[in-house]
Amino acid sequence: MKDEIQKQKILLVDDEEIQLTIARSMLEDDYEIFVAKSGRRAVEYLRDGLVPHLVLLDILMPEMDGWETFNRIRAMSFLHEVPVAFLTSINEIVAETHAFEMGAADYIAKPYEKGDILKRVKDIMEKGVNKQ
Repeated sequence: MKDEIQKQKILLVDDEEIQLTIARSMLEDDYEIFVAKSGRRAVEYLRDGLVPHLVLLDILMPEMDGWETFNRIRAMSFLHEVPVAFLTSINEIVAETHAFEMGAADYIAKPYEKGDILKRVKDIMEKGVNKQ
């Protein structure tokens, strides 16, 4: 029955396969998960028409880091309402402050517990619904 209801979409962006696997396993029962192994690939998915309900974005990635990826996502007018949350191993107040100043929906430090990420994702999704 649960599968018959259209799940909200989350785009996970991380260059580390293990991190993608962990996050996907924690979220896939409740959400439809799309995966990008780089910021560049995430931007390509979005330009090709994927409009997720949430983007969970790592910061430390080669080629195009999370900061640049965030800015490119925000530059796409059709994605202005899509929340972007950082999911990162950088556990520093300066980075977290910068993320919120940029307009991030949340800043989730790795490692995280399943209950915590599920609650935080749910809270972000509910804020997005109330905003519209």
